[in-house]
Amino acid sequence: MFVSVMQEQLAKGLSMVSRAVDSRPALPVLNNVLLSTEDARLKLAATNLELTIVSYIGAKVNQPGSITLPAKTLGELVANLSPERVDMQLDSATLSMRVMCGTTRSEIKGISGAEFPPIPDEMDADVTIPGRTLRDMIAQTAFAAAKEDSRPILTGLLTRLEDNTLTMAAADGYRLAVRSAKIEQNFPQARDIVIPARSLLEVARIIGDDDEPVGITLPGKRDLVMFYIKNTVVSSQILEGRFPDFNSIIPRSYSTSTVVYTDDLLRACKRAEIFARDSANSARVYIKPPARANEPGEVVVVGRSAERGENEGMVDASVEGEPLEASFNIRYLIDALGVMPHERVVLQSNGSAHPGVLRPEDSDNFIYVLMPMATQR
Repeated sequence: MFVSVMQEQLAKGLSMVSRAVDSRPALPVLNNVLLSTEDARLKLAATNLELTIVSYIGAKVNQPGSITLPAKTLGELVANLSPERVDMQLDSATLSMRVMCGTTRSEIKGISGAEFPPIPDEMDADVTIPGRTLRDMIAQTAFAAAKEDSRPILTGLLTRLEDNTLTMAAADGYRLAVRSAKIEQNFPQARDIVIPARSLLEVARIIGDDDEPVGITLPGKRDLVMFYIKNTVVSSQILEGRFPDFNSIIPRSYSTSTVVYTDDLLRACKRAEIFARDSANSARVYIKPPARANEPGEVVVVGRSAERGENEGMVDASVEGEPLEASFNIRYLIDALGVMPHERVVLQSNGSAHPGVLRPEDSDNFIYVLMPMATQR
């Protein structure tokens, strides 16, 4: 194997695929990145057996072949090479790769490419969606997925295809985030799959700010979902089990409805969080209708610490219905407000013992449901 590539492209590709390498892999070869030649390209791949990332970069292939090299060692080396051509030549007898760039010469010991787990075959996409839309859908839901494995199904995002709508939902038992978008393809019969949140976050990271279409291959004979992003393919195992019926969690009516500027409410919540940290992030939210006609209502957010003091922030709001006093995990409110690029949001509730519901004022494609915390006086 003898191949030449540009340092910038190699560094970017290695950085991308190495995110699929676990810190404590079950097998030594899973510590490595696979490098293999394919026509006039160099294929880079890494896997933890649940998530596989493959990236292709342009290359001059003088001699075909494959090898796996330690991901961390190779990545750190390439990142610190000068921005010019990198020549890599494999000594098949010792399984060592000579890496040459400018006046730098390095040698990295590897493991045979034959020991690397099989890479899933690429297939035709079943669904296409603009990259930026998919990235935003993931950003607005994945944060609400469970971080612990006590209920593995909740560590994933329910991905539902129904008619010409793609819906993603995440829940951790305390909150629910649901985001939907239109797609060109039509699914007369609803199809549900649950994809690990970690896998989707890597997809979103690779998409970046690009709005090129992303292709998605749905699971068939294999329990794999695949995403095609430019010169990169992300394959992920899906989670087995039944995701909760999220529609049954969303309230259908409200006794209090409040419209408030997103940035104003977010800043008030961030100030309250500084003090609420000492009380499990519990903060009080007071919604007050206007005292007189033609006056604004108020949303007051209060964070208290028995040792450090308290913060009270008030923002003007348009309030309809009954006054509300409830406790919420302020961190969870901040998470949702932080991924809502809309100028104003609607906060709704049926009372202190009922969930709070947050949604954009000018869109019906995102909804966030937050369970109240026990009242503390």
